[in-house]
Amino acid sequence: MITVISGTNRNDSMTLRVATLYYNLLKEKGADVKLLSLMGHNVWERSEDLLKIEHDLLIPAEKFVLVMPEYNGSFPGILKLLMDNSDIKKSWWYKKAMMVGVADGRAGNLRGMEHMTNILHYLRVHVFYDKIPLSRINEEIDKEGKILKPATEQVIHQQIDNFLKF
Repeated sequence: MITVISGTNRNDSMTLRVATLYYNLLKEKGADVKLLSLMGHNVWERSEDLLKIEHDLLIPAEKFVLVMPEYNGSFPGILKLLMDNSDIKKSWWYKKAMMVGVADGRAGNLRGMEHMTNILHYLRVHVFYDKIPLSRINEEIDKEGKILKPATEQVIHQQIDNFLKF
């Protein structure tokens, strides 16, 4: 199973639109995939909510797709809290992860993806080499989550195809 994680808890985020896009594309390609939005979830402690997420979406996953917006040159704290408060050995160790950065600016959250790479390595996660920084996100994805540029669509499909082989 692959769990796609929308790495923010903000309402109506472009991150959730991108995560839903990845979820739908993976599903179209025949993957067993689930979507986790952090919106409205209590992950800042080992709550019943977090235990359910852990049981249903983290522990059974073999792979993760982390879709992360840029927050102050990194990624949102809510995503780190999810990781910090989960059972890291059962949820993360020796699994695989792919990253997608989302930003209004030019860098597509490159710094955040590098920061997350270090954390994932510490958690013994195998990180997929092809990290896509989606810069100027409003020019790449519309409000309905549809890809606007053919070149972006091609790169995303190639990333997904290779991740499925990883």
